[in-house]
Amino acid sequence: MKIAFIYDVPYPWHVGGIEAMNYNEAEELAKHHEVHYFTRKWPGMESEEFKKNGIIYHASGDTDQSMIYKNGRRSIGEAIAYAFSINEIFNYKFDLVITNQFPILHLPVVRLYCAINKAKLIIEVAEVWDAKYWRSYLGVIPGSLAYPYSQLAALGADAYVTISSATTENLKKFGISNGDANTVRTFAPAIDDRLLNKIRSIKVKQRNKTVIFSGRLIKEKRVDKWIDLFAIAHAKDKSIRGLIIGKGPEKETLEKKIKNMGLSKKIAIRGFFDSNAEFYKTVRLSSVMLHMSEREGLGIIAIESIALGTPVVLPTYTPLPKEVKEMCVVADESKIPALIVAMAKSKTPQKYIKNTKNLAQFSKSKVNAFYSRLFKSIKLRDK
Repeated sequence: MKIAFIYDVPYPWHVGGIEAMNYNEAEELAKHHEVHYFTRKWPGMESEEFKKNGIIYHASGDTDQSMIYKNGRRSIGEAIAYAFSINEIFNYKFDLVITNQFPILHLPVVRLYCAINKAKLIIEVAEVWDAKYWRSYLGVIPGSLAYPYSQLAALGADAYVTISSATTENLKKFGISNGDANTVRTFAPAIDDRLLNKIRSIKVKQRNKTVIFSGRLIKEKRVDKWIDLFAIAHAKDKSIRGLIIGKGPEKETLEKKIKNMGLSKKIAIRGFFDSNAEFYKTVRLSSVMLHMSEREGLGIIAIESIALGTPVVLPTYTPLPKEVKEMCVVADESKIPALIVAMAKSKTPQKYIKNTKNLAQFSKSKVNAFYSRLFKSIKLRDK
């Protein structure tokens, strides 16, 4: 079949958990189908049209990290530009279109294409925002308008794929659930299990006494709170070090906070790794992954960390779904520094990891089997 992926933030030019999952899907499906990827033109892309790892990319309109985010939020102007840029899809004939729900403004264009060309539409949903969150994110008036628009724009797909059980439940509250008109499935190909198993096979004699974080440096990730808790743990054990991996609009603010707290020699901030293998080795050699995010659809870094044998600590307010929390240590903020110290000293960190059977559902190797079943459920012939 001919399949179009429509996403504005493609991996690896933009690094993020959802972007990596989307790439895993496109790469795996490209082994059996003709896969096109319509996106924006990011720094490092070869040209406006090129083929990489079996995927044919169509990149329209220059963008970068600074354009995607404005004042710590996703840029509405960039979302509008993206919606216009994907008109290129009308030059092609596809059997299936797969797109993410965000940034939402592009969805009417996608739905129009599918209606004209009789193509099936699958919308992938990472997060479902209620009216209250929209108002807090955009302000009262624009947020009040954005919420009903986000509901209407998401309707009419042949199927929906959510990344967690929690997102599936929130989608029901949004007005979309399994029934005569909809097919809703939960699937999150978050981990490259082949590479993880290879890294995991490397024997670790002694882990570094390092507390680690990896992700976009945005306010919702609560990296400022991460620094506060690290400082308390470091006061208890001076040998503990911190490593923050990521990029984003909060980087400068976080660097100032680290300097003002006198932790510049204790906490390092670096960008994302160019190599997944090197990143996984760093995680595997660390003592603990501390993940303080207050807005998260799945928490892929937590899943990867568990798969590498590095325990994960989450605050009690964590939004991560049950299937992820079950593998981690969930604790009140006041108890987290002591946990960090205990994990850094432990010679058996695996004792802090539970329910590893949950990892199987996040395997990249399951992509084609999952979509083959989904194609049949929406009466799309898998040629």
